[in-house]
Amino acid sequence: MDPDPMEYVEQDEGEKKGGASDRGSARKLNTLVAISVALLATFMGICKVKDDNIVQAMQQAQADKIDNYSWYQARNIREEVAKATLAQLTAEAAAAPAPAQNAFQEQIKAYKAIADDQAEKKKIQQADADKADKTYNELNYHDDQFDLSDAMLALAISLLALTALTQKRWLFVLAMVPTCFGTLMGLAGLFGWAIHPDSLTRLLS
Repeated sequence: MDPDPMEYVEQDEGEKKGGASDRGSARKLNTLVAISVALLATFMGICKVKDDNIVQAMQQAQADKIDNYSWYQARNIREEVAKATLAQLTAEAAAAPAPAQNAFQEQIKAYKAIADDQAEKKKIQQADADKADKTYNELNYHDDQFDLSDAMLALAISLLALTALTQKRWLFVLAMVPTCFGTLMGLAGLFGWAIHPDSLTRLLS
């Protein structure tokens, strides 16, 4: 094997310093990337737990809304049947003989009470359904925030991975844009801040 003639040539002092500087700069950049990825992954994990709880609450609110609307329809049917029976009994009482009036009046009173009771309960079911729907929309508002945060932070981690591969500092700076926005949306979801970019939400929905 022939010896490499360049092996015995002393490197210029400037080249040595330049190489050491480049290696130090690369190590510093890799350290920043590693710390950023670790922090983002931790923050995404926290947001994921909160988002999962919100989704479960949304499912419960949706089930409550459907259940209350079902009861509303059932009570509405009962009320209409009671009203129809009440109208029929009232018409029959008008043509009934005097001895039968007491029996008719008792039936009329009973069905009127049923109709009034179902009307009141129907109002309660409507109010409960509206409350469940409002709860669902409020939870969905924060779920959208976590969805945006997850998307932005995933993009940031991808850019940080490219930074580690290419050692381009401008990629690291670029990765900070979705990092800041994703972190902001995650904090908004965690603390209930009213930050909700509708255009981006509609784009991702």
